[in-house]
Amino acid sequence: MSSHDETKVAKSPVLPADHKWSFTKRKGIYESDVTAMVRRMLQDDAIREDQRTAWERWRNDPASLK
Repeated sequence: MSSHDETKVAKSPVLPADHKWSFTKRKGIYESDVTAMVRRMLQDDAIREDQRTAWERWRNDPASLK
């Protein structure tokens, strides 16, 4: 790989500072507000892809194993 080669990293989605996530907790089981909100956020394709990419980048980074 030459010094000019770069791994393409997609830009993370940017939401307005005042964005409010609407979510509902699952019925019949305990679910915290945070878990319900994250579950709702991951229904957004851009956020789900961003988080998948971040996880893969972290998981495959040899520096994180030290």
